[in-house]
Amino acid sequence: MNESTRRDFLRTLGVSAAAMPFLMGLPSFAFGNPAPLRKKRLVVLFSPDGIVPSTFWPDMPGTGFIFKESLKPLANYRDKMLILKGVGDRIRGDGDGHMRGIGCLLTGIELFPGNVQGGSDTPAGWSSGISIDQEIKNYLQKNPATKTRFGSLEFGVMVPEHADTWTRMCYAGPNKPIAPIDDPYQMFNKLYGSMKDRELMKSVLDDLKQDMDKVRSQISKDDQRLLDDHMQLVREMEKDISNHKNETLNHPVPQLEPGVRRDNDNMPKISKLQIDLMVSSFIADSCRVATLQYTNSVGQPRFTWLGITEGQHDLSHEPDSNTVAQEKLTRINKWYAEQMAYLLKKLSETKEPDGNGTLLDNTTVIWTNELGQGNSHTLENIPWVLVGGGLGFKTGRYIDFKGVHHNRLLMELAHGFGHNVTSFGNKDYCGQGVLGLT
Repeated sequence: MNESTRRDFLRTLGVSAAAMPFLMGLPSFAFGNPAPLRKKRLVVLFSPDGIVPSTFWPDMPGTGFIFKESLKPLANYRDKMLILKGVGDRIRGDGDGHMRGIGCLLTGIELFPGNVQGGSDTPAGWSSGISIDQEIKNYLQKNPATKTRFGSLEFGVMVPEHADTWTRMCYAGPNKPIAPIDDPYQMFNKLYGSMKDRELMKSVLDDLKQDMDKVRSQISKDDQRLLDDHMQLVREMEKDISNHKNETLNHPVPQLEPGVRRDNDNMPKISKLQIDLMVSSFIADSCRVATLQYTNSVGQPRFTWLGITEGQHDLSHEPDSNTVAQEKLTRINKWYAEQMAYLLKKLSETKEPDGNGTLLDNTTVIWTNELGQGNSHTLENIPWVLVGGGLGFKTGRYIDFKGVHHNRLLMELAHGFGHNVTSFGNKDYCGQGVLGLT
């Protein structure tokens, strides 16, 4: 049964467009076709303002590394993990460290000259090149076998609406920044259809359930179980969104700076909702590339739920000798690691609709940052923590490369998808090729 025939068959059953992507991926509707290629996915998770090196990096490279405090939430995934030290952002030119840190992080190329002034450095504009997530997305979308509904999804948590170099990580091309969606309700609408208001969410999910019921008798027992798992996840997500909405309305929202529409204290809830939506999008095969951006470069969230009232960026400027600030920054980065751990847990517990392992088996999740350390604004030793089997890297290792260009890592990500680029970003930093993580 080819793709056109499958779509026609599902349409005769009256199945809506919202349910189509998930149902098309079930093995019951794939008979007569060659075995599909294994799915490969990439997730990039960004947190700002650098790390505390002494509580982040293990002491010894190799396979027997011991987790420091910041990375302890990820300990259950050590066999599926790569920790990369010594990979630096060598891109120079206009803009301060934070601007070049986030603007060149995934593009590997200089910022355009512009009028956004940061620190004591020269002003700058947007990146002058495409980001690696969008490069990979474009590569996948050209192939009917790997093309998905959206190609990529850009999630955010408390990302300011105002557009400047500090707030954008992903680029569709030169001078083409992509704004992440940091409203879970807006992302829900994008994934499950246009709705006039949030009260329509329940009816949309009811329609999805009716669509699933229409095809239940046409699919195998195994697919029925996968279908039930998918609907249960969507129902749980609806419940969480409804609960979060009610709580927000029942509490006064403080006046925030322009563009930040959410309550700082709701960051943990928003993070969970966005992660749940991302996993749901993978189950439906709506995209194979996703990013999750926490706040922005020079981010100032206040981690009040951890008992921390100072802004993260302010704390990151404190010297190493300020042990109180370093301990707070360690707890902040540990919280980000907990968000990654939650995503990994959801991926590892969710089976692929085609029966080929779990979502984590076919996904590589990367946690990174715009700086190596906040108080020095260094772009050396940018943290790169990779978890999952999506790109076939040899995991269970901590590697110290002792000073290589991060362009080579970006190239390696493309190669993991079979997109064998010979350079990416600034060609001057690509001469030695990929890092060799496989």
